[in-house]
Amino acid sequence: MNNKYAGVLLPISSLPSKYGIGCFSKEAYDFVLNMRKAGQTFWQILPIHPTSYGDSPYQSFSTFAGNPYFISLEALIEEGVLTEEECEAYEWGDHTSYIDYEKLYYNRYPLLRKAYERSDISKNPAYQAFISENHWWLYDYALFMALKNFFGGVSWSEWPEDIRLRWGNALDYYRRELYFDIEFQMYMQFKFFEQYVQLKAFANENGVKIVGDIPIYVSMDSADTWANPALFRLDEENLPIAVAGCPPDGFSATGQLWGNPLYRWDYHKETGYQWWVTRLWYCFKLYDVTRIDHFRGFDEYYAIPYGEETAVNGEWEKGPGMDLFRTVQEKLGENEVIAEDLGYMTDTVRKMVEESGFPNMKVLEFAFDARDTGSANDYLPHNYPENCVAYTGTHDNETLVGWFDSITAEEQKLVRDYLVDDRTAKKKLYRPLIALVMRSNAKYVIIPMQDYLGLDNSARMNHPSTLGGNWCWRLAPGQLTEEALGEIENFTRRFGRLSEVIRKEENEKAEKAKKEAEEAIEETSEE
Repeated sequence: MNNKYAGVLLPISSLPSKYGIGCFSKEAYDFVLNMRKAGQTFWQILPIHPTSYGDSPYQSFSTFAGNPYFISLEALIEEGVLTEEECEAYEWGDHTSYIDYEKLYYNRYPLLRKAYERSDISKNPAYQAFISENHWWLYDYALFMALKNFFGGVSWSEWPEDIRLRWGNALDYYRRELYFDIEFQMYMQFKFFEQYVQLKAFANENGVKIVGDIPIYVSMDSADTWANPALFRLDEENLPIAVAGCPPDGFSATGQLWGNPLYRWDYHKETGYQWWVTRLWYCFKLYDVTRIDHFRGFDEYYAIPYGEETAVNGEWEKGPGMDLFRTVQEKLGENEVIAEDLGYMTDTVRKMVEESGFPNMKVLEFAFDARDTGSANDYLPHNYPENCVAYTGTHDNETLVGWFDSITAEEQKLVRDYLVDDRTAKKKLYRPLIALVMRSNAKYVIIPMQDYLGLDNSARMNHPSTLGGNWCWRLAPGQLTEEALGEIENFTRRFGRLSEVIRKEENEKAEKAKKEAEEAIEETSEE
């Protein structure tokens, strides 16, 4: 059997769906069929949770809820709760390859509200079953979002004290007053997961596995933090004592101040890591493979005093290490996990990744850093171990074409020397770079769609530590051509990474042809 596999990184939001953003529409199913045709085993997506300020999927209002933007309006039209004319009446943005989040925010929710009001959802047995199965997170999330809208969108830390601190009488009062707003939130979650589960089942039927992505931290302004303050390092007013980030380095003189609340790891340990076990159990249900972002933060994490304007004055503190993952394995068994171990590496981080057995990440763009040839060597493809996931770049990196344009002349020479190639035109150099990763020893290779298409940095997903203009790129209709799909399939076939479903089909076809040929020979002999 094949022991090497390939996949494509493309967020749900980047699908070329109608109405302003990629979603669980026909285009998602077409993409699955295209990935099947190209022999791909994996479709890696970004976090699918409702995004907050800045539109980042890594800053969400909930670690359990789904993003209502991904609900297919076409499906709601087919149900009869919306009309095509109603959906077409709104503006969704001027460019099919760019997401206008402001228009989405102001236009998507009124349509979804209309759908809810026409749905008579409370009488739907499937909806009631969904609530019964998910009440443990759904009630808090739906109330949180209803309250957030009621208070004008401000962070829950600015709500009145009684509801900010979740006093019982306040909870009862708002549950009564905001009943239909709460039910609307639950309706959107029901439709999201109804559609997502159908899409995932379709992908799996076609031999495509969904690689999900979970951030290590939750957002301060989230239902998770508001409803479970004991899990986090908060004071008596439920304000953070310290927040997450990264220290200063060669890329940022003041470091990165993420602002997420830090975990009370001593409390989590006392509870047998119950919240984390539940979170990962939920992810293992949602995804075929779960990529855990900032995996090194479980070994050591960077704590910055709350109120600091930069990350300069933070300190490294010890995380739970393998104790957490041993507990998860004891309770949940073996599951497919990718450890995102990028960033500042220490011996203890390397030991934790090795002990976990999870494949870690190798990014080609990190292999040609003239300033740090020591760590860069870890990312040169001939050094990749089998148990890793190799990428040309991630959602946080430049596209291959943009990256090669931006690196120094010395680093460009390093690239060409490694390729033993100084003739390929710069605009086509992404092809031999993809081939480098594909022919490596890595068991898994995942390539961002932008790199397969040879796109420049106008197609970049995210510029870390910046606000605005991120998470906006999407495929334009027709941009993923038959020629491009053929090239993806050729790369995958050439380097022995075809999916099992394609290999099985081709083997069966060859066996059938062989059998027919043998029968034909026998018939000729008899004659």
